[in-house]
Amino acid sequence: MGVSEHTGDATAEATAGPTAAVVAAVVDAGADIAAAAAGYPTYPIAPGYQLNVRSGPGTQYRIVRTLPYGQKVPIYCQKPGERVTGPYGTSNVWDNIANGQFVSDAYVRTGSDGYIAPRCD
Repeated sequence: MGVSEHTGDATAEATAGPTAAVVAAVVDAGADIAAAAAGYPTYPIAPGYQLNVRSGPGTQYRIVRTLPYGQKVPIYCQKPGERVTGPYGTSNVWDNIANGQFVSDAYVRTGSDGYIAPRCD
């Protein structure tokens, strides 16, 4: 059985390659994550959800920020972590969307129940 996390209406959880610092800087400057992804595919967060971005792959990690409704995110790599239940099922896969920023794959529509990106180191 998984953990479900909510912020407002509903919520959940997501290290990266050499472009992570650039992506984080652009995102922090208020740009859309999709524009910051530069060449990486982006995936939508479940409709109607704001998503907590965590410093590691579990709800025990601190919240770095919260993504707004309708946001799309790049996935640089994925790693196993805490099992979370969300609108796309129950999963222990966590998506790395920027340097030190993870979201639960159970809240991201990737079209797969498994890994769609390389495993994070």
